[in-house]
Amino acid sequence: MKKYFFTVLLLVATTFSVSCQTRESGSSFNLNFETVSNPDGLPDGWFRWGMPPYIIKPDAEVKHSGKYALRIEATEEATAQDFGCPAFSIPAIYEGKSVTVKALMKFENVERPIGLLLRIDGNSGSLQFDNMQHRGIMGTQDWTEYSVTLPLPAEARTIFIGALLGGKGILWVDHFQVLIDNEDISKAKLKPVKTFPAENDKEFDTGSGIVFPTLNEKLISDLDLLGKLWGFLKYHHPEVGKGNYNWDYELFRILPEYLKATNSNERDKTIIDWINKYGEIPACSSCKETSPNAYIKPDLSWAENSNMNNDLKKKIQEIYSNRHQGEHYYIAMAPGVGNPQFLNENPYQNMPYPDAGFHLLALYRYWNMIHYFFPSTYLTDKNWGDVLKEYIPMFISAQNRLEYELATIQIIGEINDTHAANLGGGNAIVEMRGNRFAPFRVWFIEGKLVVTDYYNWDLKEASGLEIGDVITHINGEKVETIVENLKKYYPASNKAALLRDMSFDLLRSNNNAINITYNSSSSSRQKELQLYTRDMLPNIYRWYQVNPNEKSYKLLDGNIGYVTLASIKNEDIAEIRQSFINTKGIIIDIRNYPSAFTPFTLAPFFVSKSTPFVKFTGGNINNPGEFAFRNGAEIPNTGETFQGKLVVIVSEVTQSSAEYQSMAFRAGDNTTIIGSTTAGADGNISQIVLPGGLRTVISGIGVYYPDGTKTQRVGIVPDIWVEPSIEGIIQGRDELLEKAIEIINRQ
Repeated sequence: MKKYFFTVLLLVATTFSVSCQTRESGSSFNLNFETVSNPDGLPDGWFRWGMPPYIIKPDAEVKHSGKYALRIEATEEATAQDFGCPAFSIPAIYEGKSVTVKALMKFENVERPIGLLLRIDGNSGSLQFDNMQHRGIMGTQDWTEYSVTLPLPAEARTIFIGALLGGKGILWVDHFQVLIDNEDISKAKLKPVKTFPAENDKEFDTGSGIVFPTLNEKLISDLDLLGKLWGFLKYHHPEVGKGNYNWDYELFRILPEYLKATNSNERDKTIIDWINKYGEIPACSSCKETSPNAYIKPDLSWAENSNMNNDLKKKIQEIYSNRHQGEHYYIAMAPGVGNPQFLNENPYQNMPYPDAGFHLLALYRYWNMIHYFFPSTYLTDKNWGDVLKEYIPMFISAQNRLEYELATIQIIGEINDTHAANLGGGNAIVEMRGNRFAPFRVWFIEGKLVVTDYYNWDLKEASGLEIGDVITHINGEKVETIVENLKKYYPASNKAALLRDMSFDLLRSNNNAINITYNSSSSSRQKELQLYTRDMLPNIYRWYQVNPNEKSYKLLDGNIGYVTLASIKNEDIAEIRQSFINTKGIIIDIRNYPSAFTPFTLAPFFVSKSTPFVKFTGGNINNPGEFAFRNGAEIPNTGETFQGKLVVIVSEVTQSSAEYQSMAFRAGDNTTIIGSTTAGADGNISQIVLPGGLRTVISGIGVYYPDGTKTQRVGIVPDIWVEPSIEGIIQGRDELLEKAIEIINRQ
């Protein structure tokens, strides 16, 4: 639920893991960029976080001392949502209470706050994080030393340092220092390190070596069973939970023998021998029965309904009854509401193509993560138990990076979760969709693809299309047909979110132009539409625009307050309450992603007593597949309460934190929500990494109203349904805002 810019950095960070077996001394770290094997690349040991439109390279001309500084420069394509960040990882193998990173920074024409990055990770993800964004450092400045200090938790495993530039400008950084308890890291005392046998298994690092015979119905069914067994053992077998086995590579060890089985008897014997390899299962005295009050109960029907023999079914039941308890090598639950944190999942950045073994591993990994730890499998369009079998042929037959990515994005789409829409690392799909765009924004209005805005108004005359024109065909194909053919590649909770995300890509290509048919002034026309690279479209955006120079609040005619959460700051809230206390009504616009978290700061202004507004379900690592309701949250009464009407505006752009905050405002004494279907993806996200360096996320907790009404897929249901019209777009009207004003003006 964090602002997008910071969320992306946190997500990207978790794709890297550093083994604590590497015990370099501080003096050997390349913190001053003096070791550069490739002057056109990064200094040795450094890696890149962030988006593509940044040049990050050593600079021998502009430097503070030594051979090089490190230059981070935004290209013309960089937008306010993009960022570039060179980073370095250090194993957290030092005894101490605090970590400090210092460095010299010089910068020119920087438009967004910059800063040093310090992030400390444990097995469960990020433990401490600071990127100096709150200090508001921007503009132009000569070399100045800055520092960041964070506590060093005992459970820390990795220290990440870096320098962050977002938006436009140039940043130079030089002379990094890392201090443990204010003393240089080279002098810090090493602490005992905990290692796991699983980390020492490197046998298949260069490839799985798996060759599959021709697939038939029997083999596909057997591979479906193996995938479910493999995932069951991963999350239940005590030896796997302790980190004693690299479970990815154990799959590659069993597969050759498994593929030789010619009948179910041979198959089952292979499985029993495989399970017995890991020793006897000790009796579990702390294993509890599934609570009868569990909202979702573990599903082992795949085993019960299979054609495995009874001995094997009993073996599985024995493992379940004596399953692993406590800290687990592959899974943890985040503190608080308890979204899953998937640990020690190797991203296999350099996975060879094609490698059917790794492709199958990706499918098995994803299916089981969802089966045991996604809180909304009961809401998917398809029975999740049937999905694995369906995708086995597609993953095994993928012959290149693009086919593998397309298979991956399709199975991600089967969970019907808008949070999963972006496939990080899916470079082949990005390249396929193209790097040239129409000069205008299109949006689905009244079910039609409508021109709503120009990214670059200087290109309007050349394009020839007017605001409100309706595009009916692209390269000779109906828009409706294109949507139907492409929807499997756009994960979404509902159709509104799917069309929202797809609209950005429909007029996108690697070609210089596309042919379109469109309706304008009641007549149908055709033309070859010129496409442009991002540097020609400085104001290109996906969902909505934010004017950083405008306040987040203003007084409208008729004594009505207006607040947009797109640019709201925490320091605005006291002024909003004071300025708008005597207004007739207040409009809160959440057709955006909030830039601050307001449920416990602004929402209390609208309740006269403490009011529950949400409750959650969370998973259970001690009983994978069980989800139970946890404590929810309430809006506190903080004194003075607004007496007028509150109208909240939502749309398909309202997602995640925006939906959560809408729920908080709905708890107000006199709230009306207007608009249309929101994105239906609420709650804290959990990241999943897959072979090939692919990244995706899921809605990691179930989010419900206090009465148990679900929000996943459904979204925030408006009290009054209002959508833009094509005629309103042509006239330049904001019909939702007009409706909000009308509601407040009613007696």
